[in-house]
Amino acid sequence: MPAEWEPQVRIWLSWPHQAETWPGHFENIPQFFVDWIDRIRESVPVNILAGDEVISECERQVGRRRNVEVIRIETNDCWFRDYGPTFVQCSEQGRLIGIDWRYNAWGGKYAPWDADDRVASQICSHLEMACVRSELCLEGGALEVDGGGRLLSTSECLITPTRNPGWTRAQVEKELSRQLGVHEILWVDGGGLRGDDTDGHIDQLARFIDPENVVVAVSDDLDDENHDGLQANFSLLQAWAEQTSPKVKVHRLPIPAPRFVDGTRVPESYCNFLRLGPDRLLLPSFGAKTDDYAKGLFQDLTQIQVETIDCREMVWGLGALHCGSRDQPQ
Repeated sequence: MPAEWEPQVRIWLSWPHQAETWPGHFENIPQFFVDWIDRIRESVPVNILAGDEVISECERQVGRRRNVEVIRIETNDCWFRDYGPTFVQCSEQGRLIGIDWRYNAWGGKYAPWDADDRVASQICSHLEMACVRSELCLEGGALEVDGGGRLLSTSECLITPTRNPGWTRAQVEKELSRQLGVHEILWVDGGGLRGDDTDGHIDQLARFIDPENVVVAVSDDLDDENHDGLQANFSLLQAWAEQTSPKVKVHRLPIPAPRFVDGTRVPESYCNFLRLGPDRLLLPSFGAKTDDYAKGLFQDLTQIQVETIDCREMVWGLGALHCGSRDQPQ
């Protein structure tokens, strides 16, 4: 599985249409997606999925933009990262293949999910790409790789009765290694973010910047209910960083102060950035004091173009830029 800073041919999105994903606050989400699409297509083409009931509205709002294609594929929700194919490079044949994991909406939380579970195979058919169906139930946001065989994930998203009943850790690790070509797996099990309904996706907690740098979500507020779990993640990653090869430097990435929408805390994390290949990075911002620090850290670590996108409305759907997209590598 390639790293996300490697060259890409397109970014995949799903048109938002499920109002209950943003209860009471859906009105501005379609325009958010249009603006987001405009940012992405400056670097790589964008493919957008839209089913029969919403494709006309999607095409009306998107219009005839350069580097944008709307594809008629039905979805239940817009969190494409989690149900789209995981693209891997088949070194022997010199081509991409798509891994089609089982999908059940984060452990059966939001029915129905049947259309989303069909998306990976439909996209592979659209691309005329080989598709491999895995019996492992897994969301794409649970995977973070360095492109060299190392994987970060969390046990609560994989080794649980709601996703993979009867699977042992050894069996899960064997399947991840077989499908992704990884040889080292670190389970980042300190704790997740309050308000995150994924049970702790790694793309909210820790991300590779390159093979030698990892950013980790932390809270500098001792009274924040996220503090202890995130600090445990940081300590776990620090201990691992000295033992792995190449060695890794672990960077603290403070989350914003707690913010609530209609009485519910939203899971805001700068780890949910979208890398557009080797040259650009789109970083979520939240109107918080920590926004500038996060942008400066990414700028220093990557030495590439870092741009912020205000995700205060998007995150009410309990995800941000990485959750709603999927990069397709060369």
